[in-house]
Amino acid sequence: MDFRDDEIARLERDRAAGITSVEVVRLFAEKGARLSAATFRKYVQMGLLPRSRRVGRKGKHTGSTGLYPVSVVRRIALIKRMMAEGYTVEDIRGSFVTVRNRLEDVEKGLQELVEELTRKARAHPRRRQFEDELVRAEREVRKALERIEKVGGAVATVTAQAVEA
Repeated sequence: MDFRDDEIARLERDRAAGITSVEVVRLFAEKGARLSAATFRKYVQMGLLPRSRRVGRKGKHTGSTGLYPVSVVRRIALIKRMMAEGYTVEDIRGSFVTVRNRLEDVEKGLQELVEELTRKARAHPRRRQFEDELVRAEREVRKALERIEKVGGAVATVTAQAVEA
């Protein structure tokens, strides 16, 4: 049922703008994993997944669509793995949310820093070299944050259970 890192990387590349909840549910169904739209909404309401970012559709009176970062696929896979190991949603929520919130702060700071440095690099004679290096560095940091998220969620849950016992 797990998604391989290369599958997630391809999704992140192909769906950089985001992914809808319907697409996420379909991806899990294709893997043979049960995930309903209601469960997806429950995870969002409980704070296990981020809220969607509303994006307007082209055309008059077409409304908007909710897009989630592709990282929700990785997070749902982690939640399902932890539940299979016997953790309850409350166990996961009580510990995972803290880890995820801190990581989101780091990700936001990273994005702001990269944007600022990219603007400054555009005025530099070695612009292309700096921009390329920033892209590589950002990719490496994001991979490291994904690893921290996996480990942090599992460790925080185990720690919370040990304290409760």
